[in-house]
Amino acid sequence: MNVLVLGGAGYIGSHFVKQALKQSHDVVVIDNLLTGHKQAVAKQAKFYQGDIRDKNFMNRVFQTENIDAVVHFAASSLVGESIKDPLKYFDNNVYGTIVVLETMAKYNVKKIVFSSSAATYGKHETMPITEEYPTIPTNPYGETKLMMEQMMKWADLAHGIKHVSLRYFNVAGASSDASIGEDHRPETHLIPIVLQVPLGKRDHITIFGDDYNTFDGTCIRDYIHIEDLIDAHLKALSYLEQGNDSDVFNLGSETGYSNLQIVKAAREVTNHPLPMEKGERRPGDPDKLVASYQKAKAVLGWEPKHNISKIIESAWKFHQKHPHGYEE
Repeated sequence: MNVLVLGGAGYIGSHFVKQALKQSHDVVVIDNLLTGHKQAVAKQAKFYQGDIRDKNFMNRVFQTENIDAVVHFAASSLVGESIKDPLKYFDNNVYGTIVVLETMAKYNVKKIVFSSSAATYGKHETMPITEEYPTIPTNPYGETKLMMEQMMKWADLAHGIKHVSLRYFNVAGASSDASIGEDHRPETHLIPIVLQVPLGKRDHITIFGDDYNTFDGTCIRDYIHIEDLIDAHLKALSYLEQGNDSDVFNLGSETGYSNLQIVKAAREVTNHPLPMEKGERRPGDPDKLVASYQKAKAVLGWEPKHNISKIIESAWKFHQKHPHGYEE
């Protein structure tokens, strides 16, 4: 297939490009490079620098390339920033997806795999979260992801554009050869932040809150290895290629790890004492978020293969190889 990857220079997008090429897909990448890194994009992919909100640009790409399917990772994704600047998120995420779907309809492209989020669910007490749980986002980021899903539902009814929305939880780790991994500016994800300590970039890790309703008092989250995540996207693409209906799937491990467990596992992987301090709770952090992946297993034949030690080990190899990220 000739697959157009939106946001293909980002953390998740670049891993998808790498694996899709291995599966003999032809890959075209669009990225505005505001948060992505061109160095992360495999050289065999055709690269266009531009913004999905630019209709003329999108038309040029679709006119030039014979696109069979779209994989959509292009979105602003920081929860805290979305609360401070919600209109940026509605413009980039929602309006950007309107342009994508309009262009797909215009050029008769009928398949899209969408990078959605657990943030569509909001807060729930009973775990693990299944796809039947109510979607009640608690921040603009989650709200925009849910709106993007809903637009795809209506685009399916109006234009026959079939979609798979993949709602994932905490993605971490790096490619098995350590060539690409996480390089966010600023970094907001726990595992790469923890690994900044043994890299000498910070002298300790701060854990926010130790009085949550969990077994050790710290937040519990569901982590999924980046290559497991990409495997699900490729299976979703195959699912659509076989003519199946639009659907939504959770991607997680059904195994929650507390913040203290992450620090302990990182100490074992890096052989570093990793000094830790405790800080105040951050507002809005739920006690526990864990996903059920049973639907993805039943329908897509997908399940995660990497445990938390393997996730951290792969991230550590990447950060040792690229201590300053993709900067020279």
